[in-house]
Amino acid sequence: MMRPGAKQYVVARPLYSEESFAEEHEKIYRHHKTMLDHIKQSFKCDTKRAKNAAVSFLPVIGWMKIYRIKEWLLSDIVSGISTGLVAVLQGLAYCLLASLPPWYGLFSAFFPVIIYFFLGTSRHISVGPFPVLCLMIGSVVTRLVPDEGPPANITGFEGLTRDEQRVLVASSVSFLAGIMQLAMGILQVGFVVMYLSDTLISGFTTAAAIHILISQLKFVLGLEVPGISGPLSIIYTLEIIFNKITSANVCDVVISLVIIVVVFIVKELNDRFKSKLPVPIPIEVIMTVIACGVSYAFDFKTRFGIDVVGYIPKGYEPPMAPDLHIFQDTAVEAFPIAIVGFAVAFSVAKVYSIKHDYTIDGNQELIAFGVSNIFGASFKSFAASTALSRSAVQESTGGKTQVAGLLSAIIVMIVTLAIGFLLEPLPKSVLGAVVIVNLKGMLMQFRDIPYLWRRDKPDCVVWLSTCISAIVLGLDLGLAVGLGVELLSVVLRVQFPRCSQLANIKGTDIYKDRKDYVSIYEPEGVKIFRIPSPIFFANIEFFRKKLVEALGFNPLRVLKKRNKALRNIKKLLKKGDLQWTSRGFLNTSFGPIRESDDENNMEGLDQPIDFKDLPARIDWNGELPSNINVPRVEIHSLVLDFAAVSFLDISALNGLKTLLKELIRVEIEVYIVGCDPYILEKLHNCSFFDDEVQSSMFFLTLHDAMLYILEKHPEPAEKKLDNKKIITTVTIHHPSSTLRIRDGNVPDRETRF
Repeated sequence: MMRPGAKQYVVARPLYSEESFAEEHEKIYRHHKTMLDHIKQSFKCDTKRAKNAAVSFLPVIGWMKIYRIKEWLLSDIVSGISTGLVAVLQGLAYCLLASLPPWYGLFSAFFPVIIYFFLGTSRHISVGPFPVLCLMIGSVVTRLVPDEGPPANITGFEGLTRDEQRVLVASSVSFLAGIMQLAMGILQVGFVVMYLSDTLISGFTTAAAIHILISQLKFVLGLEVPGISGPLSIIYTLEIIFNKITSANVCDVVISLVIIVVVFIVKELNDRFKSKLPVPIPIEVIMTVIACGVSYAFDFKTRFGIDVVGYIPKGYEPPMAPDLHIFQDTAVEAFPIAIVGFAVAFSVAKVYSIKHDYTIDGNQELIAFGVSNIFGASFKSFAASTALSRSAVQESTGGKTQVAGLLSAIIVMIVTLAIGFLLEPLPKSVLGAVVIVNLKGMLMQFRDIPYLWRRDKPDCVVWLSTCISAIVLGLDLGLAVGLGVELLSVVLRVQFPRCSQLANIKGTDIYKDRKDYVSIYEPEGVKIFRIPSPIFFANIEFFRKKLVEALGFNPLRVLKKRNKALRNIKKLLKKGDLQWTSRGFLNTSFGPIRESDDENNMEGLDQPIDFKDLPARIDWNGELPSNINVPRVEIHSLVLDFAAVSFLDISALNGLKTLLKELIRVEIEVYIVGCDPYILEKLHNCSFFDDEVQSSMFFLTLHDAMLYILEKHPEPAEKKLDNKKIITTVTIHHPSSTLRIRDGNVPDRETRF
């Protein structure tokens, strides 16, 4: 009942335990499907299911039906041309990262785009070469076909030149990565990318940017540096560069600096005035055309000895089957390539799908990239993903659908078939400079470190460990280390959660951490303990330790002390040295009572206390015979808040039952509140309850349990007077009573605290 003008609510309802609530409110029976039901459903087929499967496998059918030709076509054409020009340049530049001849980058900017047009669910990402993937492929290529020394002993290398061997390696590892992506998509395991957090991807891509920067220095400086892969490769590469720095080509250095400065400035202007510019200025393309023309006019290759792109063959090469021996040697590297390629593309696609209000399917994206890489690798391209800068161009220039991507592929095809020869005099230092400028976004992620350290230190540790390990050990091992640290941080957070003791906020039914608030109310003899995580085999002992700390005593130790004291009392009563009177125990012996020296018989001390041979129960907090000492327990009720406990495993279930029995045997009433219905159902199914641990200890809410405790253990009158400012009043109705009527003739029982 809401009171007009007052920010408060009044609720009148019965006090509920889980049992009383279940008795009064009937649940709806829901049939839970078995594994067999799911299998039958998977093989069931009808017209609607077949239609949905076709649309799901070919998302192009779905968005082509709603394509607005008049509104979207012109935007897609402009976007496709702009993206295609950038794709040509990046295809040539990123191919250098893969240690392949530049024109193979044009293949990677064409074939995967065609397949993704039909199978992909994102309408805005630009599919093609991604620098991080190119670098990972390059490390595999240089490992099997090094710059210096013989290649690996692989049968398929016979009769091939070094470049052809490298192309075979790159296409084979890309083919294998595509198979892995396709398999994961078919098996519906697209969720695996969720284990790669934004923090891990940020640290990983930052390390990749460092590797890319170092790898491009040889082109920017005009040096001959052999490709090195494996742990510490970046250090060995820097050592070679510094040893040869005096041999740097001045012309390459000047060209690179000019390109970097001009492209950087114009890109900054594009970002600053993007709301006023109809399309971003394609400065990379402009500078590439200018550099290519100047290089041709002044014959830079002959006059200054710079390295140029060189001969670019027209057309496409015939398809080629992958090599199975390379599969065996590169399976370990292919898996992180498949995961990273999909993770980056899915992350970018998710950003644009939220911005433009449509949905993407992670499993279908895996299938799309898997088929794209398999098809592309058959035509000697390498693994594709999406480059952030290229996708930004496609989206910012007005691209609405993958029609823009298809048009960009047509631009790449035109260059490959007709005008590729115009790029032959292009200096490789220009491509290296373009790659370095496009690293700005990834390198600026170093700014995340202070933010993460202030907001979430474990996430900062994941970022730093991923970045440092990827820089030092290489991208594949670095990703594995980062993933291990990330999973370890999650395990540690769950294994060592921040347990707390709760207290009532005066005048409310709200319970908060007692350390955080001043105006709190804690009834004497009552403890409220909260654990904010699942309880399982790894943290059950931590849970027990923290609970013992909160209680201030170990219930098992107290139980053993009481049972030991009870044995001594029974022996003294039997000998006649002790008598029971209405006022308590009476020492009838002339000497002091000594404790029994029988330390060997420790069996049964953890069992329930048995008073059957005594004339009355012993008050363990009262006066005991001299020399018989038992720790006092001032707590009569313990409330365990399970609202944040999402699951219990068998180990935790057994440990919890043992702990509850120890508490009950030392005469502490235990109440569990806020328990998830599925956990409660599991407890029943696992025969958790017995004569000692009963289901009646479970209450619906924390407030219900507290009201029950206060009704069962009322506080002394003077204590109530001390707490007269506590205004919370809750009316407790029996289940048989009707809704509360504010009338003097209706008797209500109120508990005030």
